[in-house]
Amino acid sequence: MGIIAWIILGLLAGAIAKFLLPGRDPGGFLGTTVIGILGAFVGGWISSRWLDHPVSKHFFDGATWVAAIGGSLVLLIAYRLVFGNSRRG
Repeated sequence: MGIIAWIILGLLAGAIAKFLLPGRDPGGFLGTTVIGILGAFVGGWISSRWLDHPVSKHFFDGATWVAAIGGSLVLLIAYRLVFGNSRRG
């Protein structure tokens, strides 16, 4: 999977993570998008490093999506803990 596919996967994973964890984030849409992209990379790294399940090179692999969404959720929660969620909506 190329870098463009990881970015698209990250955008979609970030949107899904945002749907699963609703609320207003300090960074807004742009912050959530960046978190989604970074979460896809972090989720893939965690999956291959500690879970001994290397991420597939196929865009439609279920484990790849779970890793990306999981990484996005982890980063979104960490982001909210660090920067606060004072703007509830």
